[in-house]
Amino acid sequence: MIDKKTLTGIIGQAKAKGTKKKFKQSVELYVMLDSHRVKAADININETVALPNRPGNQPTVCVIASGELGMRAKRAGADAVIAVEEMDRLATNKKDAKKVSKAYDFFMADTSLMPRIGKTLGPFLGPKGKMPLPITLNSPIDQMLERLRGSIRSRTRAHSAISCKIGEEDTDDDKLAANALAVLESLERKIPNGLKVARRIGVKLTMGPLESTTDLGE
Repeated sequence: MIDKKTLTGIIGQAKAKGTKKKFKQSVELYVMLDSHRVKAADININETVALPNRPGNQPTVCVIASGELGMRAKRAGADAVIAVEEMDRLATNKKDAKKVSKAYDFFMADTSLMPRIGKTLGPFLGPKGKMPLPITLNSPIDQMLERLRGSIRSRTRAHSAISCKIGEEDTDDDKLAANALAVLESLERKIPNGLKVARRIGVKLTMGPLESTTDLGE
């Protein structure tokens, strides 16, 4: 697998070639799969990866729960808590349901509400890979929130590529490389035959060109 030194070099080059913008750009990791080694249809990655270094702006977490579980989520500092009554309202308002699905990076939900969520928010959360992480009264909500706020989601994209954010342009290169390695190690375990099926591994700023390794198959 690609080493940290190589990743640090690619990250530095991607930053150098990126054009300064009026907003802070994200640094994104791309893994391009080799169509001769694996079919895109056989790879469906939607993985939450805990990073060794915070990825920049703190991801937001919405908890769908009522009663004691909802109270625990509020005390733990969830960005939003949606109760059963609000779920009933969203069931009759697709516009608001869609808005909620876009507003938060991660979702957690009372296991007993999962069937209702599947009907109400599922059509919007599913395609985004945001279906809630099930929780119960015994779940360590504080720890789960802390973990999600230091995590990113790596997903399969079009053109046989997997991508995710690993930090921001002002993040130290060494920390970005460590984050990238964490994602690659996760993909190594998740993809059949691991990263042997990858053609290239690259990094880019949000609005910058892709800086990548040479063809790994060469």
